[in-house]
Amino acid sequence: MESDLEALPVLLKIEGKCTTDHISPAGPWLRYRGHLDKISGNAYIGASNTFTNERGTAISALTGEQASLPEVAREYRNANQGWVVIADVNYGEGSSREHAAMSPRFLGCCAIIARSFARIAETNLKKQGVLPLVFEESMDWKLIHADDRLTITGLTKLGPGSRLTVGVTHSDGTTDEFVCRHSLSEQQVEWIRAGSALNYLRQQV
Repeated sequence: MESDLEALPVLLKIEGKCTTDHISPAGPWLRYRGHLDKISGNAYIGASNTFTNERGTAISALTGEQASLPEVAREYRNANQGWVVIADVNYGEGSSREHAAMSPRFLGCCAIIARSFARIAETNLKKQGVLPLVFEESMDWKLIHADDRLTITGLTKLGPGSRLTVGVTHSDGTTDEFVCRHSLSEQQVEWIRAGSALNYLRQQV
């Protein structure tokens, strides 16, 4: 991830609590822990999406049809279309379940933009090459609506303490803009550029 991310659809916008169990539920799904494709079939099924007012559903920006969140995420992935998630405070609280970062990354998530992150969940996202961004102004969360497309700029100058600008194009053609911060270290920036920490280590061999 070395260039700007353009015209990304928002898979879902979460208001309120979003634990690792909302993102990657446990229970019978844990039998698939060794099969990332299968376990990703539970991605976000516990999360409430403000765009549909339901748990586990989304409206596809490609077809306009409503389906389960993992189905829409797979549709984007198959179309080589990256996507983002908009979240509230303390995203990923709860357990350290790594699949809560692995599944979104596998399905094509480019960034999570939240009001704040649980520390371990934020670190897991970094390891998977998914940008964990925090609204510089918390109230900017309200700017994002269904059918919006987001463009994240400033990635070519990504570094510790840098800021990224997010442009919002609404379905009626109007636009907004807001600024995000991040907590990436120099090492973690390299993970993001390589696509994951594992990819980075592979490049060093």
